[in-house]
Amino acid sequence: MIDVTHLHKSYGQVQALRDVTFQIAPGEIIGLLGPNGAGKTTIIKILTGYLQPDEGDVIVDGVNVLEQPHAVQSRIGYLPESAPLYPELSVQDYLLMMAELRQISPEDVLSYVSEAVYATGLHDYLTRPIGHLSKGFRQRVGLAQAILHKPRLLILDEPTVGLDPTQIVEIRSLIRRLAQRSTVLFSTHILPEVEALCDRVLMLFHGEMKLDSRLSELAQTNDALLTLDGRPPRIESALAKLDGVTAVTALAATDGRAAYRISGQPDADLCPAVYQLAARQGWPVREIRRDSQTLESVFNALAMSRPSVEEKE
Repeated sequence: MIDVTHLHKSYGQVQALRDVTFQIAPGEIIGLLGPNGAGKTTIIKILTGYLQPDEGDVIVDGVNVLEQPHAVQSRIGYLPESAPLYPELSVQDYLLMMAELRQISPEDVLSYVSEAVYATGLHDYLTRPIGHLSKGFRQRVGLAQAILHKPRLLILDEPTVGLDPTQIVEIRSLIRRLAQRSTVLFSTHILPEVEALCDRVLMLFHGEMKLDSRLSELAQTNDALLTLDGRPPRIESALAKLDGVTAVTALAATDGRAAYRISGQPDADLCPAVYQLAARQGWPVREIRRDSQTLESVFNALAMSRPSVEEKE
């Protein structure tokens, strides 16, 4: 659905994107995650044909964005961070106007608008002025215009920003339903949004793509965690001699206990070997388990890494 290759974009002396490459398959829900100023909105503007990159290729649904931007835009539903709404119009009048702008044929307008209205739960609000709606329902109106023409790709820029917890849950549920017929790419800097909605996450820092991973794979790690009552002598050197171990790190002790992270080679399961060594040595083991990482821990680790150059978007 999306194929981005070696994308570069600068604003004067500031390099916003540096050699960004990624692919998105049809039917995926992808979170584009990064701090403010990371380059997320720049990528979205390029995908939607609003900006031209300095270098790189962008293909959406088999069409080159740089060569045929209007053809790509007809395939995309787009909700920017500030939805393009007219507060004086009713929900119905606004969607009818958007249907005309989308060049939906007159005989199809009623069915297209009705489908978008029921998909977003706006059927009881058709005659209300948009300016009289809560922010959560205004966001629904924005989503309704984005899906009005039944796009194959839905791009959402910070879709839940400024909403209260109840509204966030409602919009998440709506996005899941919309994903049943469209590929969804949404940008955010809110980690729980990605964990709640996404199959896969792309992490962007300082204009560089630092991570492209499925969430199920992201949580996995080869490290083993060992916790003991007390600190046996020469334990670190003994652990380091185990086959497949690449590093042993002492962790902060609590309640008189000692803890260690044992790192290993890819695909190594170190827990059985650590258990057998502990049994032979008679160590007072409290716990042995495989370590796991959270999206937050990965994000924070990448956030601490230095950019290739100092300029930021």
